[in-house]
This record gives sequence, C-alpha cells and structure tokens, in this order.
Amino acid sequence: MTIVSTGTDSAAAAPAGRGVGPLLRAWRERRRVSQLELALRADSSARHISFVETGRSRPSEEMVLRLAEHLDVPVRERNSLLLAAGYAPRYPETPLDDPALGALREGLERLIQGYEPYPALVVDAVYTVVAANRGITMLLDGVPESLLQPPLNAMRLTLHPEGMAPRIRNLGEWRGHLLTQMERQIALRRSEPLRALYEEVAAYPAPEADNDGEQLADSVPYFALPMRIEHDGRVLSFVSSISTFNTPMDVTVSELAIETFLPADPATAKYLHSLGG
Repeated sequence: MTIVSTGTDSAAAAPAGRGVGPLLRAWRERRRVSQLELALRADSSARHISFVETGRSRPSEEMVLRLAEHLDVPVRERNSLLLAAGYAPRYPETPLDDPALGALREGLERLIQGYEPYPALVVDAVYTVVAANRGITMLLDGVPESLLQPPLNAMRLTLHPEGMAPRIRNLGEWRGHLLTQMERQIALRRSEPLRALYEEVAAYPAPEADNDGEQLADSVPYFALPMRIEHDGRVLSFVSSISTFNTPMDVTVSELAIETFLPADPATAKYLHSLGG
C-alpha cells in the first residue's frame, strides 16, 4: 500500500476574541509548570511571563516560539500562538503528495517495506493510513470491502465490530489502550476531527469479556501489552511501537506517526517469517 494524500485539520487559527496570553497560560497549566519555572527555562522573568499571560505585555515572535518550545507545544498549535500574538505562522503545512516531500515519502516507504514481514504503517493526526506494508495487509484479511474504501482509518479498522475487533482475543484490553492513547492526544491538541473520531470508535460495542482464557496462561511473559489477533486458525501476538519525527519544521510532517508491530512471542515471529518466504 502506498502513501496517499489525506486531509488533516485545516491550518489552525486563533480563537476569536482571545490573545496569545490566555493560550500560553492554558499550555503552561496543562504542562503543570509554574510561571517561575517557565521563566527560568526561557531565560525570562516570572513578572514578564505574568504580564504576557494577562495581556499587559505583547511577547516578541521569538519569545512566543521560545515559550512554545519549552512547553512542548505541537507545531500546529505553535502557529496558533503566533497568529494570536499578531504574527504570521512560522511552520508550513505541505500536502503529503507535494513534490517537496518526495524524499520523505520515499524514505517512509523504504522504512516500512524494510520492516516486512512484520506489520508497519504510517498514519496522520487523525489516524488516516497514508502508507502500509504487506504485513498490515495480512492483518486485514476478512475485513469487508466497505471498511477498506479509502481513506482508511486505523482506529476504525481496528475497533469497528466488522473490522479487526472480532478477531482480537484481548479486545477489552487493546480497546482500552487505544482509547486512552486518543484521550492523551485530544488533551494535547484542540482537534475536533480527532474528538469526533474518538466519540465514534468509543461508541462501538465493547466486549463483555476477553476471549484469551487458557492461551494467555500458557504463553510466554510479555514485556508490553500485546495485541492478540486470530489469523488463519492461529493466534498471533504483537506489541506496537510508535515513532515520530524529532525536529519537524512542517505541520504535516510533525503529525505523521510510524507504527510498527513486533512479534511478542517466538511462534508469531516464526509464522511471519514463513509467510515471507
């Protein structure tokens, strides 16, 4: 599966009637950082931070970016802070199919293909699948065509009652893990599309009990919560790892995540390698 262009959140705009001060205060409180601590980190003073937050002082563009960096504000929201302070956005939002991102697309394709036979995919800020390897295709066996129409959504494919959910043996645990992950991201970003997706998948029927039973008792100890899924008459176990770009300078790139699935037991690894020839 190859990378496709997707629609993410539109460029962030400053909320009407609000300046940068209340937004910075909200981020500081969300990070549980005092004005003094933030001032020390940003080489400023608690008095100046207080004046910025109350609107008595207009921060420079450099100060807005410095405070955003020390508060670990997502790139998209840094543009919102700049707009609220009266400055132009600093970070572009380049469509994924733009020629300027050609090297990035090629690199992502090589990365996930090199991970085969293990599953790997790339998703955007609202879990739209923009690239996936053959290992992911294997996991989607049996999913109806209605759910495989683009754009594919990883959360919907996993938790929909007609998707992968009926084959996930520990669906209750895995569902709880995914919903908690989304809750953390919603707290980090003001994203209505992400909140809408969360409300949709959280409303899917929850299992009354997991169907792991005896198989868990006989399996090897896991070093992380596995996803245990039935495939072709056997139960495969995976643990997932998510990677993001360390120093993104583009909104689109900052919101990409590479999720890889590592075999959680020797039997799963052996089976995947047998499929890979």
